[in-house]
Amino acid sequence: MKVIAIIPARYESVRFPGKSLVDICGKPMIQHVYERTSEVPLFEQVIVATDDTRIEEVVLSFGGHVRMTSAEHKTGTDRLAEVARTLDADIIVNVQGDEPMIKPEMIEQVVHPLIEEPEVAIGTLKHKIEHPDDLFNPNIVKVISDISDRAMYFSRSPIPYIIRKRYAK
Repeated sequence: MKVIAIIPARYESVRFPGKSLVDICGKPMIQHVYERTSEVPLFEQVIVATDDTRIEEVVLSFGGHVRMTSAEHKTGTDRLAEVARTLDADIIVNVQGDEPMIKPEMIEQVVHPLIEEPEVAIGTLKHKIEHPDDLFNPNIVKVISDISDRAMYFSRSPIPYIIRKRYAK
């Protein structure tokens, strides 16, 4: 079974422009993500998908594989899909480009069910929110799962999100 990881990375991030190239202990963030992802023995190949030549140059400089994509994509998933359409693979894994501390074992936790249970079409990592501040942090995605542990929906807002209506008097 051919399993490939794709790391979408863009320079023009809304919340933190240039974050893929930010230096963390002497290496750009994208290199940390690439190296940790490459430690997963299940991957036949790891590819960075980007629309920015600065990111392309950095990835090539550390010996990584990179594919240029359209600058018109609105999401990393769109960027990943463009590259995935050109590949011959049984499983494509989307590894977030802004997770420099991701552990290879965590990535494997997502991939194994896809290999072992062909009816599983998609997977994602999650963990219990331990700190109340995280509930209100829009940088932390929340998920609601059903009794079978299948994701029902995701949100950057607290779940449930309570809308407070203001009524004119």
